[in-house]
Amino acid sequence: MEPRTQNSNADATPSSTGALVIAWLFVGVPLAWGVSQTFIKALALFK
Repeated sequence: MEPRTQNSNADATPSSTGALVIAWLFVGVPLAWGVSQTFIKALALFK
């Protein structure tokens, strides 16, 4: 019986830093805008 390797992603290629930053910006910018707009509108409820 052959021993199994622990790392199943041994053949996966690492992502580049630039692509990772762009992906986070693609998600993070709209998310930050939505959170800020929600906060601004919620402040109006307490005036």
